[in-house]
Order: sequence, then structure tokens, then C-alpha cells
Amino acid sequence: MKALFLMSLALYSYACTDAAGNTPKDKIKVSVIPSANPLLVGKSTNPALQMVVFVPSDISQANVNSIHCTLNKEAVSDIQKIELYLPGKASGFSNANFLTSLGPASHEFDIPLNLKLASGVHHLWVSITLKKEADSNHFIELHVTKIVSAEGKEFPVTEGTTSFRKRIGIALRNAGDEGVNTYRIPGLITTDKNTLIAVYDIRYDNDADLPANIDVGMSRSTDGGKTWSPMKIIMDMGLPNETNGVGDPSILYDPVTKKLWVAALWSKGNRSIRGSGPGLSPDETGQFVLVSSADDGITWSSPYSITAQVKDPTWTIFFQGPGNGIALQDGKIVFPAQYWDATRMPYSTIIYSDDHGQTWKRGSGAKSNTTESAVVETTPGKLMLNMRDNRGSYRSVATSADMGNTWAEHPTSYSALPDPVCMSSLIKANVNIKGGQQNVLFFCNPNKSSAPRANITIKASLDLGETWEQANQLLIDERDCYGYSSLTKIDDNTLGLLYEGTKEIYFVKVLVSEIIK
Repeated sequence: MKALFLMSLALYSYACTDAAGNTPKDKIKVSVIPSANPLLVGKSTNPALQMVVFVPSDISQANVNSIHCTLNKEAVSDIQKIELYLPGKASGFSNANFLTSLGPASHEFDIPLNLKLASGVHHLWVSITLKKEADSNHFIELHVTKIVSAEGKEFPVTEGTTSFRKRIGIALRNAGDEGVNTYRIPGLITTDKNTLIAVYDIRYDNDADLPANIDVGMSRSTDGGKTWSPMKIIMDMGLPNETNGVGDPSILYDPVTKKLWVAALWSKGNRSIRGSGPGLSPDETGQFVLVSSADDGITWSSPYSITAQVKDPTWTIFFQGPGNGIALQDGKIVFPAQYWDATRMPYSTIIYSDDHGQTWKRGSGAKSNTTESAVVETTPGKLMLNMRDNRGSYRSVATSADMGNTWAEHPTSYSALPDPVCMSSLIKANVNIKGGQQNVLFFCNPNKSSAPRANITIKASLDLGETWEQANQLLIDERDCYGYSSLTKIDDNTLGLLYEGTKEIYFVKVLVSEIIK
């Protein structure tokens, strides 16, 4: 919320000065700033906008009687209630205390109040709770047009210039759902039946990585992400789970065989990154395990390990990069991967199958000290690997024309895409741009060069990753978060994004025209 806080300070300063730059002694001023986050079905509260109310020092108390609001008409049927919150000492929404609520019956309404504000600066938050059946194709635009005192006096309102138009998304998994502490590590894919398949970690006891009590869960949507099936556990390595966890899933769809594949890391005991060692057996090293589905994600095979096929026994661990894999134009299927060599230096790489998953081969390391990666086929047979780099500040990028046997560092590597050392998502999609079809690379990550992770942003490259223009990007959620994400194409005009909040996983649909102006 840092950007929102800075904006509120700027508007507060503007609202509290007259044309000559002086601060009037008898003027109550109100500035209104929309939050930069979607409104999510399944969340009891969604911060929509903030009001900063300035009461000058010569007014001992302002009595607020009502807040007048307008709402776009299509959104009225999507909203269950609108609530008003007043923060304590801090201005953030997480510190706010409930004041009042109502269910809007029309596009123009008043929020009744009996609020007494002493001289100084006050922050009021408006939260929107959506109905379960709210339409994710709709947008919600809420405005505060005036605030009225108990004496009938109207306080002038200044609006921020940021868009008040907010998308409707879905809290696919909330912390606490089905007694689970944390949901993490999203992966998302679209099948040829236009089914969306989402996978994620079910972290039962806490938010810690493996080794831990973790299974891999899955949810399906057959209506473009409007509704989702109940969670299904598709990878469970047996009891006791606290010493037998499996997680960090990556999902892939093979359009030739119509088969779905999910890769994950199995830690038998302490066999995740820190506890894994040389060797190939589950008692020695972490296992690269797969499951598959031949019926559009309804049923799934039992997990099995391909570690002996892809791992050098001298390495300490070899496992997938979370998110999604790809199918190449020549029929090969590819997962991003990573290995940690005998000295525990990590390298991003790939694994691939040229026989539709019967056998698997690995590539070489693309760059030292890189881990989680995403892969696309930019042109036939040419792979681009976009890597999390432990050096910090930026993503590293490499390309290969020989299935990862050799890699060349790309001109954009470690310069074009800021990153706070986090996983990211990268896909190639043929989409509609201004009436014509074009292949575009879409990238998503926390758009920052340092911690904390925040500002989940989608960017587009119209030249297959050679450049990333500032104009072709869209902020989705500015809030601090765990930061992992996964993109998929829903149709020629729409992308789907599955991303992490804090201990939770959210889904939103994004129009291509919002990203590429």
C-alpha cells in the first residue's frame, strides 16, 4: 500500500491548500484515492478506496452525517455489502476498525454515519464484499461525490487521478479453507476443451517450504474461471505427511495426447534443498515426481519418480521450476527445472520429452546461481529461459536452439525485468491486438527490484522478448504478497492469472487490451 499512502499524502497536501498555496483555517477537505487491487469473490473484505479527511486546527470537531456515493449500474447486482472502516494509529486498511455497512440497492446511495472527527488528519476506508455469484466479467467503479455534516454542510471532495475501475476476481483458496494454514505456489494451464486447471501447494500446518506437511491440490473451471470445482488432492506421498511432503507444482498440457502433466518435488524426510544430497534414491535425495491425467483433469495417476532419468548422481538435488511447462511446435513437451550441483550451486535448466512423457531428458545449466525459471518457445525450436537470479534486482534470461544443451545469455538478461528474487510467470500467446492476431510474450512478477514483494504486474513484449515497453504493462495488485504467479491464455482477448496474496491464492481475468494500449 506504499504507493497508495504516498498518493494520499500528495492529495492531502493539495486539498489542504488554497490557490495561493496557503492552508485555510476553516476548511474541511476530503481527498479520495482508489486502492490498486482487485475485488475478490470469497473475501469478507476488499479495500476499494480510501478517504483522507483533513479537519483544521480551529475546528475542534467535525460531525459527519453521511457519505454520498455513486456506483456503475452493472455492479449493483454483484455487491453484497459496502462497509466503512476507520483505522487506528496507522492509516492502512489492516489496522482499521469497522464503522458501518449497507447493501446498495441502486447506483446512487448514502452511507449513513454519526462520526465525530477531531482536528487533524483521518483515514476512512470503504470495503466492498461481493456476492458469491458476482460476474468476473464485470468491473466495479465506486465514487465518493460528497460528505455531508450533521448541520447539512457539504465538504468538498478531491479525487485522485488513478482509475477507480476495479476488476472482479476470485479468492480461489483462502488461508483457513478446509482447515489448511496456507496455500502457495500456483500453476495454471488451459486445455483444448477450454478447461482451466489450477494446481497449488496445500500447506496444512504453516507457510514453510518443504520438508513439511504438504500435498499438491487442484481445482478446475469449465466456464473460463467464473466458477471452480472443489479442491482435489492429486499428489499425496502417504503418511506421516510431515516427513513425506510433496510440493512446488508445475503443470503442462500436451495437445497431441490431450494429457495433463504435473511435476513436483517429493521430500522423503529432510530431502528438500537443504537436506538433499548426492544419489538417486528417495532416502538420499529429493525426488522429481510426476502425475498425469488423460480425462481433462477429472482423475489422476499415482505419483512416480523420474529422478534416475534426469539427475546427475553427484548433484545434491534436481527438481522442477514451479508454474507451468509448455508444448513445442514439433511435439516435444518441456518443464522448466533447476539443479544444485555437488557444491550446492544452483542452475536453471529444463527437462523435456520427445515421446510424450514416456522418457525424459535434461538440459545443461543456463547460468549459475539461478533457480526457479519459466520457459517459452519464441520461434520454432528456440527456447527462452527466464530465471530467478539470486544476485537480486533483475531477471536473467538465456536462449537455446538445441534443447538446452547450450545456452546464450540474452541481451535483456539482468537488465530489462526488475525482480525482488522471486518466481515469475512467462507465456507466449497468440492474441487479438487491434483487430489482428499476433504472438506476444506475457510476463508477470512483483514489479520491484528489491523486497518486500509487491506490485503484481503483467507486462507484454510485442517482439518476443527483445524489448519490454513501459507502455505495455498493467498493475494488478499493489499489496505486499508472497509473489508467485502463473499466466494462461483463456481466449484471443483474455488472459487468466493465478497469483499469491499472503497465504492465499487469487484468480483474475485480464483483457489483453488493458495491457497493450
